[in-house]
Amino acid sequence: MENPVIIFGASALGQAAVEIFESNDIIVYGFLDDNKELHNTMLGELSVLGSTDDQGFLKLIGKKCEGFIAVDDRELRSGLVKMMKEKRKMMPVNAIHSNTELSPSAHIGHGEFINSGVVIGANAKIGDHCLVHTNATIDFSAQLGDLVQVGAGSVVGSSAEVGDNVFIGSGVTIVSGVKVGKNARIGAGSVVIADVEEGATVFGNPAAAVSQ
Repeated sequence: MENPVIIFGASALGQAAVEIFESNDIIVYGFLDDNKELHNTMLGELSVLGSTDDQGFLKLIGKKCEGFIAVDDRELRSGLVKMMKEKRKMMPVNAIHSNTELSPSAHIGHGEFINSGVVIGANAKIGDHCLVHTNATIDFSAQLGDLVQVGAGSVVGSSAEVGDNVFIGSGVTIVSGVKVGKNARIGAGSVVIADVEEGATVFGNPAAAVSQ
């Protein structure tokens, strides 16, 4: 990737994305964020240029700049992805740290945030717009759907299948072959040894359903 990047979202996630791009010698042009109090301020050496729907900057996406969406909130993230696709006919670029161990046979989608120390094994498949935090492992032949968040230090075992919109907290272990239904949530430190139903929240060792 030769073009500089505009980052949508000036939160801690956006600032972490800056370090990822810089680890790959990619220039970051600045941030767009809907918090008007941040506009025209500096975060480190970069400016918060304006709002995420600022046409003056949006028109640069796909011509002079690429776009990356650094937003934790899943609905907001989805909305920004939709806007970029509809208005600029572009997908967000990936932010993959140079210190990632990525198998040549792994399949990586679009708009990923993959932080330092992540290991993605042979034939693993990562859907679009996922957040995979520091030192997580996606083992061989494991699959993540779209908009999945994997907490720091978590392990998704070989051949496990994780559906769309799943949240996996920090330090979670999902054992090999387990299936996690879409929209499920897995609490930090949990050990998942059995399939998780769609929309369920589980926690513990072994992980068990939490009443909502």
